[in-house]
Amino acid sequence: MSAPYHVVVVGSGSLARSVCCSVAGTGSGPLRVTVVARDERSADELAYLAGSRARLSGTPVLFDAAGADTGGDALEELLARTSPQLLVVCASSQSPWERTRRPSGWTDLIAGAGFGLTLPLQAEIAVRAARAVTDASPGTQVINACFPDSVNPLLRALGLPVLCGIGNAALVAASLGHALGVGPTPRLSVLAHHVHLHEPAEPAEEARAWLDGEPVTEVSRLLKRQRSTDREQLNLVTGHTAALLIASLAHGPALHTSVPGPHGLPGGYPVATDEGTLRLALPPGITERDAIDWNQRVGARDGVIVRDGRVSFTGPAMTAVAAHAPGLAKPFPATAIDEARAELKAVRDRLRRRAARGGREAPPSRPEEHPRPRLEEQWR
Repeated sequence: MSAPYHVVVVGSGSLARSVCCSVAGTGSGPLRVTVVARDERSADELAYLAGSRARLSGTPVLFDAAGADTGGDALEELLARTSPQLLVVCASSQSPWERTRRPSGWTDLIAGAGFGLTLPLQAEIAVRAARAVTDASPGTQVINACFPDSVNPLLRALGLPVLCGIGNAALVAASLGHALGVGPTPRLSVLAHHVHLHEPAEPAEEARAWLDGEPVTEVSRLLKRQRSTDREQLNLVTGHTAALLIASLAHGPALHTSVPGPHGLPGGYPVATDEGTLRLALPPGITERDAIDWNQRVGARDGVIVRDGRVSFTGPAMTAVAAHAPGLAKPFPATAIDEARAELKAVRDRLRRRAARGGREAPPSRPEEHPRPRLEEQWR
């Protein structure tokens, strides 16, 4: 009997939990899921929870756990030893929940500048994990959940492997499908960027959708329930879209959905899977070039663009870096992402000591408080 399809999930936060628990109930065929986190106890806890759900559901999905710091050799050793078919990165070194859980001058800066400001921090663990795959298990496909609309193009610019992302476009497509009364189907095609988690100020910049080849109207109205739902709770939907994608890649059947960053493209696109592969499935009349250009244009509102191997901050994000990290104000090559991250971390450390607007003084950070990247969950 052949070994089950092996998936490694990096992270143990809310998105990783949602992905694993949804995978546990998706009975496409035999799966082995290894949960990897720096805190092995957290990884083992998630493996127990998801494994119990799989047992109760009667699905052939087995879970185990491993402790591994993605900044060291442990993940690379695990990949070399197990050669998994799929690596899913659900952790970043910038928590999306910091604004509500530990507000400070840093979270104020992100709120004003745009989420794209955090790209170097969002990319850290994804870059390290993709490098580990390249060195230790080049046959492993990589799915990145950390700001994939912009991180995946960065990975591509660095020559690192990435199949696609999860969340964002998939969440928007699932929400539109719910509002229109359809599930994952080739009848529904959705172009959507991370920025479309919020309603745009200009109606012309709203997400685009087609049902049976005809443009869907009133997209903003159809997305109101999603946009008014607590962001962390949306992981319950995002995790399930990821589980369906994993099941399709592992065993079929074909799946029609939308994903962010397929093959390192910017933004989100309708796609189809078939026998472990993933391809664009654009609606009639929309070329790949059309879809890429549209995603780059609307995505500029996020505050960052990755194009032609260079990273450029835009709008308020560019103003913010000019004030706090002048070295990042001009476009820089993707190969300088490690230096950009170090400069941005220095800004973060400084601004975390400032009180948030309307809040109390942030408690001083001890030198050991953030000694190395925490595997903190991306909410997409």
